[in-house]
Amino acid sequence: MRSAGAATFDEAYYRRYYFDKKTRVLDPHHVERLGEFVCAYLRYLRVPVSKVLDVGCGIGLWRDIVARHFPQASYHGVEFSEYLCGRYGWERGSVVDYQADKPFDFVICQGVLPYLDPQDLKRALRNLGQLSQGALYVEAVTREDYERDIVDEDLTDPRIFRHGAEMYRQGLSRHFQAVGGGVWLSRQADVPLFSLECAAQ
Repeated sequence: MRSAGAATFDEAYYRRYYFDKKTRVLDPHHVERLGEFVCAYLRYLRVPVSKVLDVGCGIGLWRDIVARHFPQASYHGVEFSEYLCGRYGWERGSVVDYQADKPFDFVICQGVLPYLDPQDLKRALRNLGQLSQGALYVEAVTREDYERDIVDEDLTDPRIFRHGAEMYRQGLSRHFQAVGGGVWLSRQADVPLFSLECAAQ
């Protein structure tokens, strides 16, 4: 299998996984709770946030959440889907090789990485290290999640890769340290942390 191509993320894909209440994988209320937690946690840690990148932003569910918590911050949505870029005006790009003039303070990458084959995944994890100088939120279903039977396979796209959790951790740990809840902090960030706020190295 190779990484999902642009044709995967057409209007039918978003109708199935986002817009149809019976089959959507993302409940807006879930994203609301998640976003409230992540943004509040960053505020608690005193991570300065003035530039936010949502890479694989989908229909933009994080945009209003970010605006409430960081009203002075700019939000930039990047999306691989030509359909969504046309509908919402996002910049077209991929987490694998998207580049910016300057790194962002907070990068969101939700549900994107499992669509990448192992080679592209490694490139994407390295690229996230270049894109964030502050915080990163990552959500990715892993092989272990399937093995522990906590994935609803009726709702989850069967085309995603089942990468092991360690593959994600190894790739991210070169540039970030895990601080819990899917939140990672750049090793460049000047944010003091207590030892127990960080995962064991």
